[in-house]
Amino acid sequence: MPSSQNSQTPTKAVRITSWVLRLLSAAAFISAGGAKLAGVPMMVAIFEQIGAGQWFRIFTGVVEIVGGIAILVPATAAFGAVLLAVTMVCAVFTHLALIGGSPLPAIVLLAITSTVAWLHRRSLSDVLQNHG
Repeated sequence: MPSSQNSQTPTKAVRITSWVLRLLSAAAFISAGGAKLAGVPMMVAIFEQIGAGQWFRIFTGVVEIVGGIAILVPATAAFGAVLLAVTMVCAVFTHLALIGGSPLPAIVLLAITSTVAWLHRRSLSDVLQNHG
């Protein structure tokens, strides 16, 4: 392959890394979102502590499930990753400012979803250029 095509075509290692990170993210977010939607007592208690109401638990659960599905679909992986990364920024802030507890799981998921967004940044820029 000429080098100009190489810069546009992800290597096999990048594709594998992307899939592994996307599968891990999807599993984590679909599971967590499902727990929120199912009203698992721990989730209800956490969102009670946040103080925004249980509607926020439902909203967050939907966001996590939608993002978890979107990150699996190649055409929407970047958008799902950005949605989930923003959600994790909010989760880190919530742990630090409102509810306490370790923000480490949210930080790890933020790093993973940010990496996926970065790996798929070209699709984000293509959409922004074509619709901007």
